Amino acid sequence: MIKGASMPTIVIATTLLAALLHATWNAMAKGAADKTLSMAGVIIGHLPYAILALLFVPLPDWACWPYLLGSLILHFGYQLFLLSAYRVGDLTQVYPVARGLAPMLVALVSVSVLNVVLGWVEVAAIGLIAAGLLSLGLVRGQSGARNPKAAILAAVTGCFIAAYSLVDGLGARVAGSAVGFYSLAAIGNAIVFAIFLHLRNPGVLGRLRHEGRFVFIFGGAASYIAYALVVWGFTQAPIALVTALRETSIVFALFFGVVFMKERLDLLKVCATFTTIVGAVLLRFAR
Repeated sequence: MIKGASMPTIVIATTLLAALLHATWNAMAKGAADKTLSMAGVIIGHLPYAILALLFVPLPDWACWPYLLGSLILHFGYQLFLLSAYRVGDLTQVYPVARGLAPMLVALVSVSVLNVVLGWVEVAAIGLIAAGLLSLGLVRGQSGARNPKAAILAAVTGCFIAAYSLVDGLGARVAGSAVGFYSLAAIGNAIVFAIFLHLRNPGVLGRLRHEGRFVFIFGGAASYIAYALVVWGFTQAPIALVTALRETSIVFALFFGVVFMKERLDLLKVCATFTTIVGAVLLRFAR
């Protein structure tokens, strides 16, 4: 167990790269009319990259199989609740709430259950990142649109994010091969999600070969690499710190939205983004 450790520079760099890649595939999916097709492209798009990775990395230790099963269940639950939240709520409301809640929950469990020791600077950094992200979720409310159902679904989604982050982090440590562990989990998740779609909405799989090809190839690659970097980071630094820094992806997503999608940038977004960035900077100097 990693206790009281700061984040090495290489972990900070790879986690920020993961955040950028995460924002990239979300930007790809954001404008899609069919969110189910986009998510299917990303999740099933993990398959070729995960299989390829297993040819070059050690297979995980058998002791990690309970964690793999837990990861599979939690990722699938996350995907179902995220889809449900997007059906009733806006991306700019759902995404920040879900991602902002996760770092606080991971930190709470890490300190209270896993006996991880975090310094006050690290706790402050996690709090600032979470506060910045959660405040972005209030933008819709400020404009007069309130959607409690979407907020509840987003909160449940955040709980799943926190849970799978902890399980994946602990599982990767037990496995002895972070990329091997995640690759097996990604393959299992892709198969389960494909079976789910075949039973519930079989037409999506057929459309994936043509309409969803771009997201399958590029979104799948960005998503797989992003989380593979994060899972590796879980084995090098406290899970709570890596989780918090990963969620700065919303800053990159906001940048893409303003610059490339011509979305409106208001004072609340600027303040929330600045708060998140300050939290990320604090993590760099935490000891």
